[in-house]
Amino acid sequence: MKDIRLLVERGIVASRYGQLLGVACEIVEEDRVCIRLPYRADVTTVGDLVHGGAIASLVDIAATAACWASRAVKPASRGTTIGFTIHYLAPARGQDLLADARVIQRGSSICFVDVEVRDGDAKLVSRATVTYKLSAPR
Repeated sequence: MKDIRLLVERGIVASRYGQLLGVACEIVEEDRVCIRLPYRADVTTVGDLVHGGAIASLVDIAATAACWASRAVKPASRGTTIGFTIHYLAPARGQDLLADARVIQRGSSICFVDVEVRDGDAKLVSRATVTYKLSAPR
């Protein structure tokens, strides 16, 4: 698991975009990753309301990380999100958000991921399904 955690943290969470958002890895398990988006004014729209685009970015990073969290994935593999559906269920206001991403089906190259985003009070903020394509190293 240590190698998988390093791959997820260094290759996905610590990417330039991940750094821009300030996301952090909380949990890494086989086919499951939890990513935290710290609350700050830079990710808000009006007042303390977290922007939906920031939430969508959190979902995409968490889903990508969950797909890479497998012993079957090689560090030189390539991947991309190919489908994404999100439902915003409640406003996210003034708190860190935690995305819990779980691979619900892993094929030879396509992964389906369920992602729930909750606020600091464990209130469900959004739910998403992400489809991700992983390609073997060239």
